[in-house]
Amino acid sequence: MTEAKPDISLFFPVYHDERTVRIVACRALELLQEVAGEYEIIIVNDGSPDASGEIADQLAAEHAPIRVIHHPENRGYGAAMKTGIAACQYDIICMIDGDNEYDVFDLKKMLAVRDYYMLVIAFRYRKLYSTKRIFISFVYNAVLRLVFKSPFRDISTGIRLINRAVLDDIELSSNSPFIGAELTLKSMLRGFPVGEVGIQTFPRDFGQGSATSLKNIIGTIKDIRRIRREVFSDSYDMPEGRTRG
Repeated sequence: MTEAKPDISLFFPVYHDERTVRIVACRALELLQEVAGEYEIIIVNDGSPDASGEIADQLAAEHAPIRVIHHPENRGYGAAMKTGIAACQYDIICMIDGDNEYDVFDLKKMLAVRDYYMLVIAFRYRKLYSTKRIFISFVYNAVLRLVFKSPFRDISTGIRLINRAVLDDIELSSNSPFIGAELTLKSMLRGFPVGEVGIQTFPRDFGQGSATSLKNIIGTIKDIRRIRREVFSDSYDMPEGRTRG
């Protein structure tokens, strides 16, 4: 008996991604036609000043499964991710960055283990980045492992699979790129099984990614401090009927 294909929502944010939004969307359509029953693709234009939003609207006009949500101004990676999650209608939610540094077809690895894990993230075992960016990534992950007592190798990669039951049980509040780590850490603390699959990345052939901009670094540091205070507080996720005096 052939297993029924799952219904899947896939979304990706775009900001300064006019050269890749069509590539990512078409790869996503190709993947979902193969692996999904019902499916949708949601593009979140996070107030991009280039033609990313216009191209996304063109794609929506060309392909019925594609919808576009526009932020009137840039709200940040975390805000775009929350908008995408809120717009998804199916229980299996796939997310990928819009700059084509990750390949949509790596989601097949995540879908293959969806019965075992409620959240699937990726670790980049080959990073085609600058030495500076590789160093920043190494330090960032090492700090989070230490600060949050977590085991994850690469907590904030821009590709993941989320079961809606996780999102129904935790609250995400970060607007910075830290939101990916917040999702993973809170899922771990709630006891949801979190899986990791290995991927390679692909070099960005235009511009510079915004994750390591000064604005995003400052926002990430603020969110790290705020979320650490939250999850290590005396009131976070306490057992029913129990308090700390």
